[in-house]
Amino acid sequence: MFVHRLAWIALICIIVLVAVGATVRVTGSGLGCPDWPTCWGCLIPPTSADQIDVEKLDLKKFKRHAVRKGIDPDSITRETILESFNPVHTWIEFINRLTSLPLGLSTLLLALFSFRASKNRKAIIWLAWLSLFDVLFNAVMGAIVVYSGLKPGIITLHMALAFLLIAMLVTIVWLSRPDKEKNEAPPKFDRRLLIVSLIFFGCLVGEGLLGSQVREQTDQLAKHSDGMQRSEWVHQVAATLIFKVHRSVSWTLLITSGLMVFWSRGTAGRFKEPKLILAMVVMMMLMGIILGHVAIYAVVQVLHVVVTAVLLAVTWHWIVRLIGPSSV
Repeated sequence: MFVHRLAWIALICIIVLVAVGATVRVTGSGLGCPDWPTCWGCLIPPTSADQIDVEKLDLKKFKRHAVRKGIDPDSITRETILESFNPVHTWIEFINRLTSLPLGLSTLLLALFSFRASKNRKAIIWLAWLSLFDVLFNAVMGAIVVYSGLKPGIITLHMALAFLLIAMLVTIVWLSRPDKEKNEAPPKFDRRLLIVSLIFFGCLVGEGLLGSQVREQTDQLAKHSDGMQRSEWVHQVAATLIFKVHRSVSWTLLITSGLMVFWSRGTAGRFKEPKLILAMVVMMMLMGIILGHVAIYAVVQVLHVVVTAVLLAVTWHWIVRLIGPSSV
């Protein structure tokens, strides 16, 4: 039971972290803390430039960042570094780092207490320790993201690892569920329902990664927009191949989730996951319409990412529920 609760806590923590991470991206706060693990050379970030001890800053690291971003490293001085200080961005990025602490602690405890699991012990132990490794590796990736100057491909890999962690934690939640839940009548096994659910899940993961690529494009627009309004970004983003593929795959999600609802009638009876999945897909498509035709609003971008993370968790829980009766 304790393992079950820890898995739930870790799952909630990773979804919260995804939301905070999305906020970091849309606000352009990814380099709010230009160093790691400290922030502007401090354990607690400064609120004004005059609180920064410039002698503690590693000038060579800032010059390397400049080279990666195509900036003349000779133009980087301690004075120009201080001019780039933005307290709002700094604290948003710092909060992002803080939210990673509960996730790290909960996955560590989950790994340690996984040996106390009474049922499905071997699978839970493996998944718990893999989850901890995922968190640690993603923490290293977070540092690489900072030191790479927010290199696009690394950010997408950062998101992919978060998706993998969600799936592993959901599986632990399922395997460690209380006996009263195990005694509930499972949905009748239906091969076509399982297949369409797996297709949906695969497309959803692909959509999430494509969406990360689209957000990378908006990140670049934010850097080089020169005062351009977010409503003017729409046409530039909509014209790209990645956005067109992303939009097309969304229809696959709508169709497959509709089939999940249709085929689950009578076979899955009282289980609500298919309807919830379809509702979230419709919600995401409506947000996509806003982002693709009205304006790339920051708050809608964040909500879009959060719904994707929740949808991923619900869908994988539905899949393990379908598979569960024959394997657990």
